[in-house]
Amino acid sequence: MTKAELVKKVAGECSLTQAATEKVINAAIADIITAVNKEGKVDIAGFGKFEKKHRDARTGRNPSTGATIKIAASNTPAFKAAKAFKDAVK
Repeated sequence: MTKAELVKKVAGECSLTQAATEKVINAAIADIITAVNKEGKVDIAGFGKFEKKHRDARTGRNPSTGATIKIAASNTPAFKAAKAFKDAVK
C-alpha cells in the first residue's frame, strides 16, 4: 500500500476529504519522527514501538578492495511491532 492509497482509504472511512486526511497523516508522521529524535521512542499501543537505536563506531571491510575502513557511530530508527499487530498479521 502506498501513502496515496492509505490517504484515499482513510478519507473514505472517516468521511474526510483526501486533502484533509493527507494533512493529518503527514502531521502524525512528522510528530512521530520528531518525538523519536527528541525522546528516543514512541509507543503506540496495539501497533508498535518506534525507537532510536545507537550504533557504536566499528571497523568494516570494503568488499571491492578488501581494505579495512572505519564506520562512524550513528543513530538509526527501528520499529518493533506490538503483539496485537503480530497476531493480526498471522
